[in-house]
Amino acid sequence: MSLPPLVEPGPPLRAEQVERYSRHVLLPGIGEQGQRRLAAARVLVVGAGGLGAPVLTYLAAAGVGTIGVVDDDVVDTSNLQRQVVHGTDDVGRPKVDSAVDALARLNPLVTVVPHRERLTADNALEVLAGYDLVVDGADNFPTRYLVSDACSLLGVPEVWGSVFRFDAQVSVFWAGHGPTYRDLFPEPPPPGAVPSCAEGGVLGAMVGAVGSVMATEAVKLVTGAGEPLLGRLLVLDALAMTWRTVTVRPDPHAAPVTSLTDAAAACAPAPPALGPDAVVDAPTLARWLQAGDVDVVDVRGEEEAALVSIPGSRVVPLPGILSGDAIAELPRDRRTVLYCKSGVRSAQALQVLRGHGYDQVVHLDGGVLAWVRDVDPTLPTY
Repeated sequence: MSLPPLVEPGPPLRAEQVERYSRHVLLPGIGEQGQRRLAAARVLVVGAGGLGAPVLTYLAAAGVGTIGVVDDDVVDTSNLQRQVVHGTDDVGRPKVDSAVDALARLNPLVTVVPHRERLTADNALEVLAGYDLVVDGADNFPTRYLVSDACSLLGVPEVWGSVFRFDAQVSVFWAGHGPTYRDLFPEPPPPGAVPSCAEGGVLGAMVGAVGSVMATEAVKLVTGAGEPLLGRLLVLDALAMTWRTVTVRPDPHAAPVTSLTDAAAACAPAPPALGPDAVVDAPTLARWLQAGDVDVVDVRGEEEAALVSIPGSRVVPLPGILSGDAIAELPRDRRTVLYCKSGVRSAQALQVLRGHGYDQVVHLDGGVLAWVRDVDPTLPTY
């Protein structure tokens, strides 16, 4: 369905704006009035990462007058494969600061407002207040539910996107006008059911394509051009290079959102009910390895293990342990240390093995990242 423009036109365009945005002004459906709407618009982008990078870049280039960016992370070298708003010199800097500088170089006619903080139930309404539109490029389920609920309470439309490996989804949500994120995904997935991009990978160029679609939807909503993805889910399979749409409708039986709660507890893995004797730190593991008195098991997949691993370890992927199929590969009569990237998946494996009577099994606190930090900093991280 078509919608009226989200924002009233701002003042007449100045000569420098006409020159910069002339290709928009020539477009039927946008024109001079639409460009004035963009200049008057206030759009908040959640996340300055993979999706946020192209969204921020194209919204700034399009002349959106005020762009807010929310992120509490810093730039890491592994981000640069896809988060093209940042550069090598930005590694270690807050992402919001890097993004502000990049957008100022791109278009000094727009104002970028940094929000260097993590959205929570306590601050979400305050951060989102005053914006005409929210673009959600978050990479985690707690933030996605929080953004959706906050937009519902404020009556603000939301452009949402998600990517994983070679697949992606984009939609527009707006309570009272169409479905919300909770209509598409009523409940978060079980803890550990969906790998993160850090565990499963993501194609960098595809993130740019999806972010461009999200920015396009934002421009359409602000100007009233075309038909937004409200009530439709756009699905990309990059390997087959196919786009398809799926109809999404509001759930007539869904309870209305009346308040915000932090979904982090529901989405995060439950802490293991294990004592301190079930955990070993990296320096202790290094001593055990030197003595040759331990079997070290990597519960990640072969692809992750190829990036960085602890010398002398072997791979027994977590799914096989959870299903029970691979339990026989682990010795009962020898000290065994499990590890993963950060310790979450190895703790899950440990719980299962302890339940099967493996009382000599422990897991590495902090995972391979702790090993790199405390034992061998020459190894890469990811």
